[in-house]
Amino acid sequence: MPIRKTERKEGEIISVDIIPIPLGYSRSYVLRGEGVIAVDCGLSGKAGNFIKGLKTAGIAPEEVKLIVITHGHSDHVGSASEIKSATGTKIAMHSSESKWLENPAMPAPPGVTVWGRMFMSIRRYIMPVEEVTATGVDLLVGNEGISLEEFGIPGSVIWTPGHTRGSLSVLLNSGDAIVGDLAMNMFPLRLSPGLPIFAEDMSDVIRSWELLISKGATVIYPAHGKPFPVSKIEREIKRYKVCSS
Repeated sequence: MPIRKTERKEGEIISVDIIPIPLGYSRSYVLRGEGVIAVDCGLSGKAGNFIKGLKTAGIAPEEVKLIVITHGHSDHVGSASEIKSATGTKIAMHSSESKWLENPAMPAPPGVTVWGRMFMSIRRYIMPVEEVTATGVDLLVGNEGISLEEFGIPGSVIWTPGHTRGSLSVLLNSGDAIVGDLAMNMFPLRLSPGLPIFAEDMSDVIRSWELLISKGATVIYPAHGKPFPVSKIEREIKRYKVCSS
């Protein structure tokens, strides 16, 4: 079921539906306001699931005007080519990671917790390696991010490096933040919501979270798992800083 968010803008009430669509091990979030965009494309072979999710929500594929890819790992870009073809939409990625989709060859991020390191050492036995079909990136996002107003969504795309160098998050004006793998909330990755167990740079992860919090993030939507309040991340940050000092 869609999660409906409302806010006031110059006296006008604007509603945005946040529609999670499971795409294998991860999920896409479709945002429907005055326009429609999607965030992430899941594993390969899941375009049919995506289109079915759209139709269940009463959205025609051609209504989707942009797909924001949070980062270039295969469980986020796997169905990008098929979904792009099915919707005729544009794909946006950070400029440093567009090559991961245009010429797929992506490194796995290192584990940053004991379980994260163990998971990466056995992942080939418990998770299949996904093939990614190359496709073009239409909108390169720089470190300054972009506004989503022109796509009918009150919010912005923010550069939030850490899990990968080019990770992006979508922050709605309502405080809802779709963050890819900047947080995790699903077994076997985590038993409870919190910081990622894989990251290229945990210092960047913390700085990115502090940026999102300073910009008003209140509810977090991870690619793996259910939404949760930002207070859980704030506690995780405090714990991380104590352990790192």
